Formats: sequence, structure tokens, C-alpha cells
Amino acid sequence: MLRQLLLSDFSTEGPAAGHGWPLVQHEFPTVQLAPLSAGRGARVLRLDASEWNLPAFDPMAWDGRLLDAAESTEWLAFHLEGASREALVLAALEILTRYQCLTGRRNPASATPLFNRLLARHRALHDLGHPGSRAAYYRALDTWQWTLRLRPDADVPVQAVALLCAAEQPTRPLQELRATGRACPARGADRVAPLLAEAGADDALCRRARELAARAGPPGDERHWSLLDSADALSFFTRDASAYFREAAPEHRRRYVAATLTRLRPEHLRWLGHVRLAPAVRALLESLLAALFPTDAGARERLPSHPSARA
Repeated sequence: MLRQLLLSDFSTEGPAAGHGWPLVQHEFPTVQLAPLSAGRGARVLRLDASEWNLPAFDPMAWDGRLLDAAESTEWLAFHLEGASREALVLAALEILTRYQCLTGRRNPASATPLFNRLLARHRALHDLGHPGSRAAYYRALDTWQWTLRLRPDADVPVQAVALLCAAEQPTRPLQELRATGRACPARGADRVAPLLAEAGADDALCRRARELAARAGPPGDERHWSLLDSADALSFFTRDASAYFREAAPEHRRRYVAATLTRLRPEHLRWLGHVRLAPAVRALLESLLAALFPTDAGARERLPSHPSARA
């Protein structure tokens, strides 16, 4: 579990005044911002923000090292250095967003023994020694974390669907998985209720989760479906976009990324500003935003340039 973000520039009042650190603390309440000395007893992984902020940097370059570290300890800390002021804050937001699947954020609805059992059952479905299964596991955790960031008061059925809809991803090609345009793969929707039941959920909760996953509930559930769509779309850009660009044929990229972008509610577009995108993904998104919002410069500015590009 990622517990701490350690900073060299940390005074008795906290991290360097201003520059956006309160936003980092607000977005990641389970991660303690602390001086380097506070990392005693943790596994501390040093991260170079100057490398992360390079315009040509692809975030996949760090995934294996950071996930390996997280799987080897219950108390992981990132020591972030190599930049200062706003550049360091931007790197912190993007790094914590990329690896929010390790932060274990909960709300009162999911801070329960039932959800502990559900998480353990979900973990047991995945072989982390298999690259596809490992990617699916962290993608599911990321979708769940995005759901909580977008709606901090999400109830258990919504969180369960966000987490469990990825249960069958290891056996299906990335292109096929993403071509459905649904928040939950068809067979995955059928497994949400049984997995909840195995964790000890009652019939009413299982039935409610099944309705949400299958999109068979009342019209008022549209707001939940929209939330799940946004969380799934943001998770694609956070965790899968780089791999998709490497695997998919060029003619499919624009169509699929455009379809994924339209699944984001307008008020959720701003969250793309917290996501570190590979250069090819970023260029396509900027092009699509310009096409979708030709008279709205603010929409295109939701993908701010990196500090090195502004220098």
C-alpha cells in the first residue's frame, strides 16, 4: 500500500508554502505528505520528477518497478525529488494519479469488513505473475479509485461494480475489451452479484449491484451509469492508453479514443489534467478536444503543457 509521499523541501509548516500542495493533500487523503525522515520503517522508492516531466516520457516506463515495490511491502513511500515548486506539485499529482490503485482510498460505505472481503476475493481472481492478469487487477482498482474521486459518497453497489467489472479482462484482448463501449464487460456483469454474495453481501445489495452492472435499473440510475462511464474512461487514459497505442492498429486509435472521450461527462474532462499521458496519446487528445470544442479554448486547456514545455 502506498502510504507516504516524502519531500526534501518540507519545513515545520509542511511542504513548501503554496505551489498547490493543498490540492495534492485533498485529492489523495490516504497518502501522507511528509519529510524524508518520516519514511523510517517504510520501503522508500526514490522518484525523479525531472525524468517524469520530460516531454517524451512514457509513464509505462515506471510501472513495473513501482508495482513490484508495492507488492513487496505493506508500507510503501515515494521520495519525490528532481524538481521544485509547481513542477514538483504537477509531478506529484500525476504520479499519485497514475498509481492511485495503490492508495486504498475508501469512504464510510466501503470502510467495512464486507468490502475488505470483496477486495480479498477480487485479488484472488488475479495471478499477478501473469502480465495480462496483473494489468487487469490494477485497472480494476484504478477504476474504483476514480469512482471515489469523482463521487466521494458513492455507495457499495456502485463501488462494487466499478471494481468487479474488470474481473474477466485477463482472457480478452485489449482491443476487444475496449470496443464494447460499456462500463462492464457482458460476462463480467453476470459475476458482480456472485462475487458480492461470496463476500457476504445480502440479497438486496447483490440484486442492486446486478442491476447497475447490467444497466437494467430504473431511469434514475442514469447518473450512476454516467459516473461509471467517466471512471472507466479516465482509467483507460490513466492506465491503458499507452499499451493500447502500442497494440492497436493506427486506424483504430482515433476512433476508439474519440469514443472513450465522449464517455466523459463535461464536468469530468478537467480530470484529464491530472493524468500523465504518453506523447502520442496526448497529441491525439489535444486534436480531438480541438475538434469537439472548436470555440472553447478552455476545454483544450484541460490538458496543460508540462513544465519543461513551458520553460
